[in-house]
Amino acid sequence: MSKLPNISTSIFTVMSKMAAEYNAINLSQGFPNFPVDERLTAIVAKLAKENVHQYTPMSGYPPLLSKIATLIKNSYGRTIQPETELLVTAGATQAIFTTITALVKNNDEVIILDPSYDCYEAPVLLCNANPVRVALNDDYNPNWEIIKKACTAKTKMIIINNPHNPTGKILTESDFEALEMLLEKYPDIVLLSDEVYEYITFEEKHISAHTREKLLNRCVMASSFGKSFHVTGWKIGYLIAPEYLMKEIKKVHQFLVFSVNSICQVAISEYLDIVSVSEIGKLYQEKWDYFRQLLKDSRFKLMPCEGTYFQVVSYANISNENDVDFCKRLIIEHGVAAIPISSFYADGKDLKLIRFCFAKDNATLEEAAKRLCAI
Repeated sequence: MSKLPNISTSIFTVMSKMAAEYNAINLSQGFPNFPVDERLTAIVAKLAKENVHQYTPMSGYPPLLSKIATLIKNSYGRTIQPETELLVTAGATQAIFTTITALVKNNDEVIILDPSYDCYEAPVLLCNANPVRVALNDDYNPNWEIIKKACTAKTKMIIINNPHNPTGKILTESDFEALEMLLEKYPDIVLLSDEVYEYITFEEKHISAHTREKLLNRCVMASSFGKSFHVTGWKIGYLIAPEYLMKEIKKVHQFLVFSVNSICQVAISEYLDIVSVSEIGKLYQEKWDYFRQLLKDSRFKLMPCEGTYFQVVSYANISNENDVDFCKRLIIEHGVAAIPISSFYADGKDLKLIRFCFAKDNATLEEAAKRLCAI
């Protein structure tokens, strides 16, 4: 008998498979197709011949832990203890899975804000706990009154994703104030803040949970070097949490992966000496601006985007099809793959919206836009 009877192949796999079958341009799955920084690949080439191929300590390569602590201090003004509050993980998905399975127990409730990334629900179910899916407003702002009503004595965790995948929405100061007021009434709720796109923001400034003093003692934050440095295949991220929570998280981590890829940890440790995270935002700002300019004469309506490397568009002026069927036809007839936003909702809510990934080289974006503008 399946432990996850209602979980099927992810929409990302389905659309990427179709893109390959029909030789379509794949703007569905969130991975860059442009070269990695030559400074980083040079570091990896050098390290391949050095003695860095054995297990690192369970928490992470010590120099990398120290540099992550410095990064957090420089980015958010927060001082963390790398020995007790930091854990290097095999990507953010593993970080999130490990956090949920370590902290959520049988019959607990976990609030997930829809539309939501698909990796949140499965570990909740594997804990024999109950995911409580609460929809954001149609403009993707949280409705804190509805979220408050969803909280009960059984609520163990609230998961936020900021900047938000798939919508690119960033939580505001008033959102955090409302969240803090809510959590004051429920002292046992843990906040899991998925911030993998923290360095990919545009006009609006990202407000991190790292900067919220009232949240620090009850918040676990997940970050991703794979996303930040466009090396998604490396699957390397990190968690930051207060010591009492991190102790429990490490208990699961040590039997799940024990330690993370050694050469990647050492490479990123050295790379952090020469790279500025401000370069990341600048790169994707240029990509976003260019993609929007390319689509300005299309029949798609571009929705607001404040961060991530995803652009949501409405196709309501083009078709009345549901978004899954539209995405399939987009691949088959027009040679471009996207993700239907309904797949991020528990109830499959269809607002005639689809998501494109613009983390692609200019030639790819140009050809994709040419095909989309011809619709």
